[in-house]
Amino acid sequence: MKVLTLLLSVFCFVSCKNSHTTFRLISSDQSGIDFANTIIENDSVNPIDLTNIYNGGGVGIADFNNDGLMDIYFAGNQVANKLYLNKGNLKFEDVTSTANVDGEHKWCRGVSVVDINNDGLQDLYISATILNNPQLRENILYINQGNDKQGIPHFKNMAAEYGLNDTTHTTMADFFDYDNDGDLDVYLVVNQISSGNNPSQFRKIITDGTYPSTGRLYRNDWNDSLHHPYFTDVTKQAGVTIEGYGHAATIADFNMDGWKDIYVSNDFISSDLLYINNHDGTFTNKATSYFRHTSANGMGQDVIDINNDGLSDVIELDMNPEDNYRKKTMMSSGMYLTYQNSDRFGYQYQYVRNTLQLNQGSSVGADDSVSNPVFSDVSFYSGVAETDWSWTPLVADFDNDSYRDIIITNGFPRDITDHDFIEFRKQSSTIASKEFVLEQIPIVKLHNYAFKNNGDMKFENVTDSWGLSTPSFSNGAAYADLDNDGDLDIVINNINDKAFVYENTINSANKISSNYLKIKFNGDKNNINGIGAWAELYYNNGEKQAYENTPYRGYLSSIYPLAYFGLGKVLEVDSVIIRWPGNKKQVLHKVKANQVLSVDFKNALLQDSWNSDPLLKNNLFTDVTNDYGINYVHKERDYIDFDRERLIPHKLSQYGPGLAAGDMNGDGLDDICIGGSTNSAAKILLQQKDGKFSTTNLMQIDTNGFNTEDMGLLLFDADNDGDLDLYAASGSDEYLANTNKYQDRLFVNNGNGKFLPDTLALPVNYTSKSCVKACDFDNDGDLDLFIGGRCLPGKYPSAVSSFIYRNDSKDGKIKFTDITATAAKDLQNIGMVCDAIWTDFDNDGATDLIVVGEWMPVTFFKNVNGKFENISAQTGINNQTGWWNSIAGGDFDNDGDIDYIVGNLGENSFFRTSEQYPVKLYAKDFDNNNSLDVIMTVFLKDKNQNGVLKEFTAMNRNDIIGQLPVLRKKFLQYKAFADADINQIFTEAERKGATVLQANNFKSCYLQNDGHGKFSLHALPALAQIAPLNGFVVDDFNGDGNLDVAACGNDYGNEVTNGRYDALDGLILLGDGTGNFKTQKIAESGFFVPFDAKALVKLKGANNNYLLAASQNRGPLKLFSSRSNGKKLIPLKQTDKSIILSLTNGKKRKEEIYFGNSFLSQSSLFLTADKNILSVEVKDRNGKIRLINLQ
Repeated sequence: MKVLTLLLSVFCFVSCKNSHTTFRLISSDQSGIDFANTIIENDSVNPIDLTNIYNGGGVGIADFNNDGLMDIYFAGNQVANKLYLNKGNLKFEDVTSTANVDGEHKWCRGVSVVDINNDGLQDLYISATILNNPQLRENILYINQGNDKQGIPHFKNMAAEYGLNDTTHTTMADFFDYDNDGDLDVYLVVNQISSGNNPSQFRKIITDGTYPSTGRLYRNDWNDSLHHPYFTDVTKQAGVTIEGYGHAATIADFNMDGWKDIYVSNDFISSDLLYINNHDGTFTNKATSYFRHTSANGMGQDVIDINNDGLSDVIELDMNPEDNYRKKTMMSSGMYLTYQNSDRFGYQYQYVRNTLQLNQGSSVGADDSVSNPVFSDVSFYSGVAETDWSWTPLVADFDNDSYRDIIITNGFPRDITDHDFIEFRKQSSTIASKEFVLEQIPIVKLHNYAFKNNGDMKFENVTDSWGLSTPSFSNGAAYADLDNDGDLDIVINNINDKAFVYENTINSANKISSNYLKIKFNGDKNNINGIGAWAELYYNNGEKQAYENTPYRGYLSSIYPLAYFGLGKVLEVDSVIIRWPGNKKQVLHKVKANQVLSVDFKNALLQDSWNSDPLLKNNLFTDVTNDYGINYVHKERDYIDFDRERLIPHKLSQYGPGLAAGDMNGDGLDDICIGGSTNSAAKILLQQKDGKFSTTNLMQIDTNGFNTEDMGLLLFDADNDGDLDLYAASGSDEYLANTNKYQDRLFVNNGNGKFLPDTLALPVNYTSKSCVKACDFDNDGDLDLFIGGRCLPGKYPSAVSSFIYRNDSKDGKIKFTDITATAAKDLQNIGMVCDAIWTDFDNDGATDLIVVGEWMPVTFFKNVNGKFENISAQTGINNQTGWWNSIAGGDFDNDGDIDYIVGNLGENSFFRTSEQYPVKLYAKDFDNNNSLDVIMTVFLKDKNQNGVLKEFTAMNRNDIIGQLPVLRKKFLQYKAFADADINQIFTEAERKGATVLQANNFKSCYLQNDGHGKFSLHALPALAQIAPLNGFVVDDFNGDGNLDVAACGNDYGNEVTNGRYDALDGLILLGDGTGNFKTQKIAESGFFVPFDAKALVKLKGANNNYLLAASQNRGPLKLFSSRSNGKKLIPLKQTDKSIILSLTNGKKRKEEIYFGNSFLSQSSLFLTADKNILSVEVKDRNGKIRLINLQ
């Protein structure tokens, strides 16, 4: 009766919805499909005793009777499987009994469609699981025997005869040719939770194949006597031996070498697996080499190109809810111990969210070596990270606009991870009956999700307008053009509801802009459907799409082995390239749209060779780290800031090392200084005449125990004696506030590169600092300093002062005086400063100051006769607050004034913000225990799902109560906390006196100087938004006369729940001279800085070549050499101030001389000139101009 009520409620709900949607739900009366995967709980079959009972069943779509119409097969758990033949006009006939494919009373899970004997008839391989009796877990192989006179296919279970009656707890099977012998082998996904084992507990990973929940690999061996294949278990000899609670696998050629690899999504603590094919019948797991992190509870997945660059990306689903209520009732707290245990036991970093791994192409190494592709999780940026308890991602072009969209199935009949239920179970498990315990588990239906691909790496949630908002418990799903009208329809297998059949109406609504092309693969005799073939389309002068032919996509399900491409308004494709298994290729030209294009292996007459993405010969940089003798790896103790300040959003102790470049020993060669950290000395890398670097400690004698944390470094001539001295700013929050650990240090150069500390040169200042920048702002002939104050240790986010130090050195005695109170009083308690730049932003000849920081606007200080006035309110961007990390200057639009690149958090984060919905922070000692409590808030949907966003805490109940135990009595249950917005957690009276900060812009931006002190912010391209940007170098890298940007970034010190910001690999932004930028792939730039990158500087090599050096926290220093020919590196003087470049196009570009450029970075002083520059005017600080003619 309960089931009937549920069914009626669903269709009552549907009838009330707007019918004018992209997808139309076809009723069971109309379609004839009445399959429902009904599960009835009892004393032994329930989610307490059987964790996986609600993992659902799959869908298989194929033309089983070869009548040209796609038929549908459903897997049932407690109910029989069903086969429906397509009779046309979206009407189907249940032929299960006649066809003999009911599943034999087994708990069926995955549906794999394959023509296993290559007779032209599609067969079915069904994965069985759950039940204790091994005979009831034998997988089923239904061999298609052909049609009867009524056109109904008949099947026979021949799993034993084929060697595929496997009894492991199989989830799904993927057929593919792993050994390149031309026939199809099979990988079985296995998910078995052994009694007594906690699948979420860290322990040693079992890698020898003995753990029951380990995937299986079977090789196809033709048997002459049987006249069909027989499958041999080669799991161990193939190296497929690593445990995991598998939900799905996708077969793809990840490294484009012509051999198929296996990607496995694993649930619970077990890491995902990426088995890379070794070409010798074995595989090696390289998941950690390809991915920085994965989803924690890996569900369904797909490997497919989502941005039309010809590279396959990866989407994997998890269980992160979209709305606040379910986040707070379902999501667990993040503990730093998770990181530590992952490192200790060798697990991959995993986060509870969907991941969308963007394929960045091949990575590069020394000597232009090409390595495996690297992937960046862009799920938050793309808007697809949070879809609740999700199962199937269907990735295809559902609106035929040429970009692949994403449809996600969702729902779990029992919220077994509800925290109130978990607490109840802890307290009552020994006294309450099982029936009573089960009654306490919430039952919440969830709608599925639809995301439209906007073509810019972002997806729009179109669930409602596409008609997919019906609540359900949906699992397996597949797509096909069921009515042969040229668009893709959807079939979804539901628990305790009838299956959904959605008709796509896009082609009937908009035929002009919804063209398409289908490609049917006719393979050779041993692989008749061309499984593994690769199709590429080229059209519209360079646009392309690609597809790898594998039918096993999403979760538990199979699509028909046919490639489908939406083409928008394109009526003809310039060329179609088919790359077949066996290294054969064919090319077709001028292919008309709106057809099924049949391609035949026998017509593939061209030889093909697979190569991983080759490094382009005109790439901008080459990695010379090893060639130049550099083997430095930064060391940093793992100080856990969260132990002292539980609710801060990130560490403040993990920001080094800084870099400074210049000629330290007076030999005419640029050297590098690398900042030290607690218990690890700062280093000097001295460049030798042969271009190699030798490494030594900054201090030959340890005078301070290395118990300071270097942040910004500055090489400059403090005493005007002709050599470079060194300023080291002290930062971090590892020590108590206001102690001498935060005193900055000045090291005096003896002229030969030997440095000694001058303990009397600097004011006593125990503020934790970030940056140091130099400029002669008072025009007295020496360099003065700006010192950025970063934080008050233990008191985040308290504002601290930044400082102006005037250089009062005289007669060889170095002395700096703090004149902040008189010269720049607004720097006092300005905030948490990350970076700054001395620059003439209004072109009046006086050097001004711009300061950026966390929870701050970009702040402008105008130099008025040596006094600095905050004029930010006049700039037009004063309301744009962010977590600004970095700033660098350049005349990017060649108009004679300085524009800026400003690095921010980026948009690939849980912390999404806007002017209307800012991220906010409240800081106060709410419980009067003499500690500052930090409450961050974000705007999220509430449980009503009405689209209205409300202000909720960013952290969950356990984290906040851990900081504020007094709130436990107020919110005894998780659901009470989940219902509460910020005004219900803290009243207005309780918030009175709190520090309130907000950030409304997390985009890294191009800050365009509009003249007369006005500025406008423009977001940088998508790839510049996928992680925090730190170090910048601005120069013309490609020799087109326009300034470009090299950038590095990431932040591994983020709080654990949302995880590390790790998506950036280094980035080159090519400027076009008008303020627009284009990104390069790694293989195009050759610039690859993949870890926790911080500083970036330029310097000259021994043979006058252009070098970039990048530092990485707890990672290697990287060095790159420019390939560009014809560059002239013109040395500059410390007394130089600005430059005017006359360009061959008639424009003039202004450049400034910076002592400190971007985050913790100082480059060597030289100018890059090439054929685009006619002449150079260099102005010194006294206004004197010298001319350099380059022609």
